[in-house]
Amino acid sequence: MSAATDHAGAATGTTSTATATVTGTTATMTTATMTMVEAIRDALALEMTRDERVVVLGEDVGVLGGVFRATDGLQRRFGEQRVIDTPLAEGVIIGASVGLAISGLIPVPELQFLGFGHQAFHQIGQQVARFRFRSQGRHPMPITIRSPFGGGVRTPELHSDAFEAMYTNSPGLKVVMPADAYDAKGMLLAAIRDPDPVLFLEPLRGYRLVSGEVPTGDYTVPLGRSKVVREGDDVTLIAYSAAVQLCSRAADVLRDEHGVSAHVLDIRSLVPLDVEGIVAAVERTGRAVVVHEAPLTSGFGAELAATIQREAFYSLEAPIERVAAPDAPYPLGGTEDFYVPQVDDVVRGVLIALER
Repeated sequence: MSAATDHAGAATGTTSTATATVTGTTATMTTATMTMVEAIRDALALEMTRDERVVVLGEDVGVLGGVFRATDGLQRRFGEQRVIDTPLAEGVIIGASVGLAISGLIPVPELQFLGFGHQAFHQIGQQVARFRFRSQGRHPMPITIRSPFGGGVRTPELHSDAFEAMYTNSPGLKVVMPADAYDAKGMLLAAIRDPDPVLFLEPLRGYRLVSGEVPTGDYTVPLGRSKVVREGDDVTLIAYSAAVQLCSRAADVLRDEHGVSAHVLDIRSLVPLDVEGIVAAVERTGRAVVVHEAPLTSGFGAELAATIQREAFYSLEAPIERVAAPDAPYPLGGTEDFYVPQVDDVVRGVLIALER
């Protein structure tokens, strides 16, 4: 197995000051170097302090502090009534969150891995996503479902699958996928404060391998806005979550070995989707390569390609390329590098787009 394209089957450190967006204003804030998991933990603690209605629930989130320690220390700080250990039953975790939301609380449930989200999909798709619609607006669903996913850490079967596209087809549910520590904190705060339900997906490989300067105070990153990671003129790489770092590394190779200037766009949010930002990025170069970890067929890259085809057709100089995992079950951890797209796969996809 190898990564697929359309053609070839083929802990907080030193503090400093920085300017950040703070709930819609610009202010000077203290920052600290945080890993992605530290930024997520910081966001949860900040919001639980700010709003006593916020509760965290899930398997091992309390005493253990989460399997990846994303909720470490929260139960000691806020108590067992607000950080709740649940049985290993994903449907119960999300179903309980629906009841908590109806009662006026703001639940932040954790699904330990997105691969087990199938066990809760009847609650997510049939209850969480549509309850506000069903109740004619009387009962919003301010639920933020956190869940890690993705390759790079050699997990057992059913733990790393990228099933994000399945959830984007559930109207009423927002799906956001940050790629760095700054966005992880700011987008999580925005998600928890959103009156609609949000599926907040966190890249496993990013928890401790991705770090950056993060404001220690309160700020939000609006959902539905993309971000230019690096500017380029020859081809646009469009990605989200861990694939953003992958595209940045591929852009270095393209520059150094092929003389290609790659423009990298992090869409950050699948639903809502920043169509204007995507169109602007594609118009800049005339060529687009979409990259994600999910299998090629019906992956979210297909939606991105369809959107680009419709909205930026006259700017395209070549067909849109997609770089994704092959249409096969996720393999054992020792062979996942043959499944999850690698730098060479992205470079190959770009060269195909440039040759056309």
